[in-house]
Amino acid sequence: MKKAAFLLYGLISYVIFFATFCYAIGFVSALLVPKHIDSLPQEPLGYAFLVNALLLSIFAVQHSVMARPAFKRWWTKFVPQPIERSTYVLLASLCLILLFWYWQPMGGVIWEAKSASLSLLLQILCLLGFGVVLISTFLINHFDLFGLRQVWFYASGIEYQDLPFRTPFFYKYVRHPLYLGFMIAFWATPLMTAAHLFFAVMTTVYMLTAIRFEENDLVKHFGVKYLEYKKSAPMLIPFTKASQAKEKNEASMITDGEITP
Repeated sequence: MKKAAFLLYGLISYVIFFATFCYAIGFVSALLVPKHIDSLPQEPLGYAFLVNALLLSIFAVQHSVMARPAFKRWWTKFVPQPIERSTYVLLASLCLILLFWYWQPMGGVIWEAKSASLSLLLQILCLLGFGVVLISTFLINHFDLFGLRQVWFYASGIEYQDLPFRTPFFYKYVRHPLYLGFMIAFWATPLMTAAHLFFAVMTTVYMLTAIRFEENDLVKHFGVKYLEYKKSAPMLIPFTKASQAKEKNEASMITDGEITP
């Protein structure tokens, strides 16, 4: 019964996530959803700004803090290991639903594509960004990333094993195609309102900050393999070079025993 309950919990968490992700596409691109990022403003600008900042902060804190290894070690004292990832995914989805529900449009047009062809191009580019995000999750193991692999292994009586280090397809050109896809999706819009600009700026700053923490965790987990990977693939912009100074600092960390090869 426990195995079945965990599997059901993982499946429900995944369905909620996938529905939330689909709504996020409509929310950002202003397609096929009743309320989107560029809807007509209903509240004063100051109030809208504060509410939106709070909503984005709630998501950022939850998404970053719960992803850190130290938090996971503490968290799994209360949440069973097989459903830890599913719980993280569920809470992240609920934070996004809260954002969609209470988001306050702010009006004010920053730019607008006057040409129908340019407007269509930007709309397609936005959707392609989301496509890069989704494809990237499958490249690294979509079902592990969103907790299904963990609950399936537990239900099947198979001991969970961490995924090996791999750099398939997009990952050969940039280290974080997921974040790159989101940035493309958030910035490519035929109508950039004040609310959309605020959302794009805040989420970009968050992602650039999150990358630093995430890469520190990856270096500690994979050691030399990830450091070598950083030499061959840029962080976000294809065909650019990594910082040599940073690589030297990280190499010295290995020498000092802070990173396990």
